[in-house]
Amino acid sequence: MPLPTDPAVLKTSQGLVEVLHGIFGPHPGTRPVHAKGILLEGIFKPTPEAASLSTAPHFHCPSTPILARFSSSTGVPNLPDTDPNGNPRGLALRFMLEESPRHVHTDIITHSTPFFLAKDGPEALAFFRALASGTIEEFLSTHPAALAFVQAEKPFPASFGTERYFGVNAFKFINQEGRETFIRYRVIPVAGESYLNPEQLKEKSDLYLYDELSTRLASGPVIFDLVAQMAQDGDVTDDCTVHWPEDRTLVKLGRVRLNSVMGDNDAEQKRAIFDPVPRVQGIEPSEDPLIDTHAAVYLMSGRERRAV
Repeated sequence: MPLPTDPAVLKTSQGLVEVLHGIFGPHPGTRPVHAKGILLEGIFKPTPEAASLSTAPHFHCPSTPILARFSSSTGVPNLPDTDPNGNPRGLALRFMLEESPRHVHTDIITHSTPFFLAKDGPEALAFFRALASGTIEEFLSTHPAALAFVQAEKPFPASFGTERYFGVNAFKFINQEGRETFIRYRVIPVAGESYLNPEQLKEKSDLYLYDELSTRLASGPVIFDLVAQMAQDGDVTDDCTVHWPEDRTLVKLGRVRLNSVMGDNDAEQKRAIFDPVPRVQGIEPSEDPLIDTHAAVYLMSGRERRAV
């Protein structure tokens, strides 16, 4: 996974890593955001519709091993699950395409709010610097997208397995005929969505999401449908603060079954670096500038974790 070559992207990404460490405090060996998490292993099985949209190998194999990471927001690794700053929750999926002689994979990054707080890296950096300096109210007064993200409803899920997750960036699918289609990912719980009211939340422990996950896995896999929201002509594909209309077609790409917690979880979380750039045939990034910025932030912070 190479760093982007654009010096401006590298400077912005390094600034984001530094300001996030400043906000949440140095926690060596953990991520600067979504620090609290857990890795699971499972299987992905595609639909015929997925194969018709893209030549990506995991859409053409009968099944592909999956590595998944559920997480809570912030860079605080011991944040209570009942703290509202833990929302939105995150879900990263890694499709393990080839193990030997080299590790080949492609990843999807999602969270439980259907858009992001900034359209590009410099705007995201300005947001977090305003948060760090105590000038966030002034910043929000002139940045409506950030204000919409902050004010968006972020309910507490009853389980990681009953939350809906959104890929906020657009990607381009390319099929065998060369037809191109822009999509945004969604990951939808087969068990249905379920959230806690304030009274229910008061009864929960600081680790309720992680404890519930172990209980749920004991009775069977945690299952999601991977879905593509299909863009129409004129839909914005380079700005993740812009919603696509809800009447856009949803195509089921396949089913994700998460079967077990990965062994040696703490060590593997330090090692695993998820990549927002697809880096696989049949799927290309859009012109959304945040994709490269996120990729650089993930790689920089990942190298920090591995060094620890």
